[in-house]
Amino acid sequence: MPKYTKSDILKKAQELDVKFIRLQFTDILGIIKNVTITVEQLEDALDGKIMFDGSSIEGFTRIQESDMYLRPDYDTFCILPWRPRRGAEARLMCDIYTTDQEPFIGCPRTILKKVCDEAKAMGYEFQVGPEPEFFLFQLGEDGRPTIKTNDRGGYFDLSPVDLGENARRDIVLALEEMGFEVEAAHHEVAPGQHEIDFKYAPALRTADNIVTFKFVTKAIAMEHGLYATFMPKPIFGENGSGMHLHMSLFKDGVNAFYDPEDKETGLSQIAKYFIGGILHHVKGFTAITNPTVNSYKRLVPGYEAPVYISWSSKNRSALVRVPAARGNASRIELRSPDPSANPYLALAVILAAGLDGIKNKIEPGPQTFDNIYEMTPAERLAQGIENLPGTLKEALEYLSRDEVIKKALGPHAYEHFVKAKLIEWDTYKTQVHQWELDQYLPVF
Repeated sequence: MPKYTKSDILKKAQELDVKFIRLQFTDILGIIKNVTITVEQLEDALDGKIMFDGSSIEGFTRIQESDMYLRPDYDTFCILPWRPRRGAEARLMCDIYTTDQEPFIGCPRTILKKVCDEAKAMGYEFQVGPEPEFFLFQLGEDGRPTIKTNDRGGYFDLSPVDLGENARRDIVLALEEMGFEVEAAHHEVAPGQHEIDFKYAPALRTADNIVTFKFVTKAIAMEHGLYATFMPKPIFGENGSGMHLHMSLFKDGVNAFYDPEDKETGLSQIAKYFIGGILHHVKGFTAITNPTVNSYKRLVPGYEAPVYISWSSKNRSALVRVPAARGNASRIELRSPDPSANPYLALAVILAAGLDGIKNKIEPGPQTFDNIYEMTPAERLAQGIENLPGTLKEALEYLSRDEVIKKALGPHAYEHFVKAKLIEWDTYKTQVHQWELDQYLPVF
C-alpha cells in the first residue's frame, strides 16, 4: 500500500515550506538526471503532466518522438536535509511515460518493475541489501576532482587516521533524515575509501535508495570540500570499490531461502536454484553489473574482488557467498557488482537470472572451500571453476548470447546500452588509465 497520497504530499510541502521539487530519474547508464520545478507546479507533477525532451537523454528516444512524461512515485517524496530549510527542496523519483500515457519500455525503473512482477507472479518478493563503497578525493585548485585521497586510513581505522569520518557522519545523518535505515558506516581497506550499508528492502526501493545514496554522498562530500566517486578502480595498486548485494526471496512474509533442515548452509532448494541461475548467467549479466572499462581493473586477483565463478558458505573468495545468518536473515551475497552500475538494470538482470534458475531447477554445483586465488589454473579447471569476463568487450559478447538477460532488459534497453558501451570500448583502445579518470571520475 502506498505510504503517501497526492493530498499528503501537497500538505507536507506546505507544512515544510517546500519551494522547489527535483523530479529525478536515471538514464540507461544509471546517471541520475533531474528537472527542478517550483511548488506551484507540484500538483501537475503529481498528476504526471510534466514533460521533457527524451531525445536528449542517453538510451531514451529518437528526436522525432522526443516528448516524454515524468510520473512521480509518491512514496519517494522527501526533503533534501542539507539544503536550506527556508524555501526547502524536496525530491521525487519518477517513472518515464510516453505521450500515449504508457510506461516507457526503456525506463530503467520500468524494466526492474517488470522483472519484479514476474517474481510476484511466482509468489516471491525480491529483497536486497547493498554495500556500496566509494572514495573521497581532494579537489584541485580549479575545483575539479583529483585522485589525491583525503587520508591514508585502512579498514575500520578511526580518526585521526580516518579523515573522512566527519563527512561520512554527515552523509549518514542526511540519509537517516531521508528515511534510510543505515546499518553500518566505516573506513574501507584503501586510503580514502569508505562504505555505508543500509537495510535491505524490496528491490525497487533498494534501487531508488542506491541512486539516492550516490546523489547524497556526492552532495555532502562537496560541502566538506571533497569529491566522492563511485568509480570502481580509481587508484592503481589499491582495492577497488564494489557494491556487494545481499539477496533473498520472501514468500507470504517468510524467507523462502531458509531451510532449517539444511545444517551446512541453512539454504532451501529454492535458494540453491537461485544461486544456480546466477552462476549460469553471470557471464551474461556482468556487462550490466560491471558496465565500464574501469570495472574490469577491479575484477583482478589480489584485491578482494571476485574473479572466479563459484559459491560457498565458508569462503570469501567465492563469487556468491552464504553469510552465517539464519532464519529470516538467510540470504546470499553476490560480490561482483560495482557501484558504477545502473542499480535498476543490475537488480533486474540478477533477479531474472535467479528466477530462471528456479524455473529450470539449475543446480549450483558443489561449494568451493579452498582459497581460489591460491589455486593453479589446472586445479581450477579440475573443479570446473570458470573466470568472469576480463574486459568490457568480452562481457558484451557474453551478454549478446544470453537470451534470458536480453529478455529482462528488453530490446530497446539492450540495443541502446550495447551501442553506448561499444562506443566507449572503441574510444578507449589504448588501456591508458588517464582516459578512464577523465571519462569516469567526473561522472561516477
